[in-house]
Amino acid sequence: MAWTNTWMRAPGAGSASVVSLVLLWLLGLPWSWSAAAALGVYVGGGGWRFLRIVCKTARRDLFALLVLIRVRLELRHHQRARHTIPRIFQVVAQQQPDRLALVDAGSDVCWTFAQLDAYSNAVANLFCQLGFTPGDVVAIFLEGRPEFVGLWLGLAKVGVEAALLNVNLRREPLAFCLGTSGAKALIFGGELTAAVAEVSGQLGKSLLKFCSGELGPEGILPDTQFLDPLLKEASTAPLAQPPDKGMDDRLFYIYTSGTTGLPKAAIVVHSRYYRIAAFGHHAYSMQVADVLYDCLPLYHTAGNIMGVGQCLIYGLTVVLRKKFSASRFWDDCVKYNCTVVQYIGEICRYLLKQPVREAEGRHRVRLAVGNGLRPAIWEEFTERFGVRQIGEFYGATECNCSIANMDGKVGSCGFNSRILPHVYPIRLVKVNEDTMELLRDAQGLCIPCQAGEPGLLVGQINQQDPLRRFDGYISESATSKKIAHSVFRKGDSAYISGDVLVMDELGYMYFRDRSGDTFRWRGENVSTTEVEGVLSRLLGQTDVAVYGVAVPGVEGKAGMAAIADPHGQLSPNALYQELQKVLAPYARPIFLRLLPQVDTTGTFKIQKTRLQHEGFDPRQTSDRLFFLDLKQGHYLPLDQSVYTRICSGAFAL
Repeated sequence: MAWTNTWMRAPGAGSASVVSLVLLWLLGLPWSWSAAAALGVYVGGGGWRFLRIVCKTARRDLFALLVLIRVRLELRHHQRARHTIPRIFQVVAQQQPDRLALVDAGSDVCWTFAQLDAYSNAVANLFCQLGFTPGDVVAIFLEGRPEFVGLWLGLAKVGVEAALLNVNLRREPLAFCLGTSGAKALIFGGELTAAVAEVSGQLGKSLLKFCSGELGPEGILPDTQFLDPLLKEASTAPLAQPPDKGMDDRLFYIYTSGTTGLPKAAIVVHSRYYRIAAFGHHAYSMQVADVLYDCLPLYHTAGNIMGVGQCLIYGLTVVLRKKFSASRFWDDCVKYNCTVVQYIGEICRYLLKQPVREAEGRHRVRLAVGNGLRPAIWEEFTERFGVRQIGEFYGATECNCSIANMDGKVGSCGFNSRILPHVYPIRLVKVNEDTMELLRDAQGLCIPCQAGEPGLLVGQINQQDPLRRFDGYISESATSKKIAHSVFRKGDSAYISGDVLVMDELGYMYFRDRSGDTFRWRGENVSTTEVEGVLSRLLGQTDVAVYGVAVPGVEGKAGMAAIADPHGQLSPNALYQELQKVLAPYARPIFLRLLPQVDTTGTFKIQKTRLQHEGFDPRQTSDRLFFLDLKQGHYLPLDQSVYTRICSGAFAL
């Protein structure tokens, strides 16, 4: 049943019933008889479909409406008071100074709210003394630990915006992100000294460099200051004159892969940080007594906003682990009395692959919040580990159309109300599946999808509304590419998510695919354009097509590279040795396809549609195929036997 048809029929039936009511009343029939007859006309005219939806979704929608109202009221209060995230945190810290704020599960170091406040004050005072002013940018290149939070929070206290760099970046992508951020300084962890050394020659001489934490074997780099002694000497008192900032001002930048190739710096304003954390808090009924386990990267939205945001805004204790460990996950939860955990789909799969251990039955976790949990393992995960609620959600760092699964509907990443669809103006619209171009009707408006029909998720933009604004990226051209016009109505603007979802008749939405030139692997977004550029450069500008392919039983899509090799001279393992130097592990292609030439369009764009459909099945092509055996650290020829073993889960991916 098409949801558009439901809404067309229900109002029509409603109009007919009202007319019937009036006519029967004019004929002198009692109101009760007239009302009963009108109801019959409404139901007989197709209104029963709408009534069925109301009965099935009213409770869900009412709860969501209350969450929406609560978040909006909180945001309005903070906007009127010209509060910021640092100001909100300082109030929380004053209310419970001795409560644990952050715990580092790796080192067992614990920071109270008073200690986090003092550390961030020291950061603010130091950078103020160094001459940094509101609007300046400082890049942070640090593994996830309490100092990471204290650094960006302290910079925000003085109005300085942090650029949060992915710790997996190396060489060209790292230099690119630093350059495009406009950073005047770089704070990096001692564990990443070697990575910084590789790009030192490409960094401007005016860039100040600070090293935090223990030094590696390389020692301290030239022209670098050791940050920790400087912070010990700095004042821990609040700034005498905080910057004149508000909720709509910039807080920091998070780098997100996209269709333009190298990472893009998404702008996160104070209200966006608050909105994401607040929706998660209220949608899943978190309490100040909860302890949240966060083993996700702090340079990403999920770990640093959805996770750490519960600490800074609502006073929860957050336990950090810089890198997910399947073997330690439940032990950590037991040790620190965690009640809420964060996940990405891969984490759930890795946990299920672990042998049964005592800790998984002794934890107090009641809620798991995240995205990417496959429907096939959803119930298995909840039953084995006894987690009562899954808080699956959909959203991107910069998007204005986030949705959340608030009632545990298996497989759903959220919903949009069928009763009050305009309260939260998002929509699935039809696109050309090959070009991802928006399809439009005779009036030039986008065409809404029917129930069960995959479509591109879009969200109407209103810059005056903190729940619907789109702040975009540092790059104006990248921002403009994510905006479409005349989507809901003539002349409006909407954010294009780039993701394909499908909605059922009750409004539940299900993630279907990551469109364009990005796919998700090992919890990271992989830019095909970036990987293509690296491969092509290594191979002397050879034509390369990179795309994601589904592997049975594995979350996300594995990278596959089709490379033009007309003379059969390419050595996959020699290539892999070079790829290890320039690409993060999650970005290295799992599959290679060596073919005489790569298909291109009339405008010389790489054509991937046929390649994606054929995947890595050797029966689909006579081209040479290779598979990256992660245990052995080299590519294997991919024949039918290897293909069968991959599909049966014999190889670790």
